[in-house]
Amino acid sequence: QVQLVESGGGLVQAGGSLRLSCAASGGAFSLYHMGWFRQAPGKEREFVARIARSGGNTLYADSVKGRFTISRDNAKNTLYLQMNSLKPEDTAVYYCAADPSYYGSAVYEYDYWGQGTQVTVSS
Repeated sequence: QVQLVESGGGLVQAGGSLRLSCAASGGAFSLYHMGWFRQAPGKEREFVARIARSGGNTLYADSVKGRFTISRDNAKNTLYLQMNSLKPEDTAVYYCAADPSYYGSAVYEYDYWGQGTQVTVSS
């Protein structure tokens, strides 16, 4: 089974950018659909973006569309989330997730999860 480790989080001012990475190991990364999710304090985990195995099919939450870009490098076993024009409401712990057959937006459908990386956007 695949193991996932996120990195790249941190503190940034509103309007700034960050790039998150999710390194996968222990499985054939190219066989998994991948997603990014986030969870703010006191809120449920929510969908941010997802990308199909091949990388050619992406979907975004309305709240991040036009500001965030999901991508993957199957040769490097790595998933990315480029986050631009960050807002204070983007503050959350960001998680990557993987599933061999599902590539929608439902949190509970993904089988494998990383430990998360904190993103804090100051106003």
